[in-house]
Amino acid sequence: MASIRKEILLESSAENVWAAVRDVGALHHRLVPGFVVDTRLEEGARVVTFGNGMVVRELIVDVDDDARRLAWSARGGRLTHHNASVQVLADGARRCRLVWIADLLPNELAGEIRAMIDQAAAVMKKTLDGR
Repeated sequence: MASIRKEILLESSAENVWAAVRDVGALHHRLVPGFVVDTRLEEGARVVTFGNGMVVRELIVDVDDDARRLAWSARGGRLTHHNASVQVLADGARRCRLVWIADLLPNELAGEIRAMIDQAAAVMKKTLDGR
C-alpha cells in the first residue's frame, strides 16, 4: 500500500488553521480555493469537485477537536482503497505544522495522488499563511 506524508509549516496559529480544516464543507472557500471549486455536504460525507473536473465522494471518518485531526476516506474512481488524515500541530503561538497522510491502493496511483497533494499543499500555504 502506498503511503504519502506531506508536512507544511504555516505562519498562522494552530487554532486558526484547525478552524479552516474542520469546516469540512468549505474546502473551496477556506482551505484550497481554486484547487477545489465546490464542496457539497451529505450525511456523513462530502462531495468534492476539484478544479480539474474530478468529483470524489469522501466519507468523513472523524473530526477530533482535541487532537486537531480530520480523517476521511475517498470512494470510487480508480482507487480501490484511500484513507487520509490531516492533523494540525502547534509550533508556537503564531505558527503550526499541518501533517497530511494518505494511504492508497493501487500503488501505481501514488505519483498522481502525491502530485495532487503537493498542489493542494501549496494552495493551503498561500491561503492560510498569516491568518
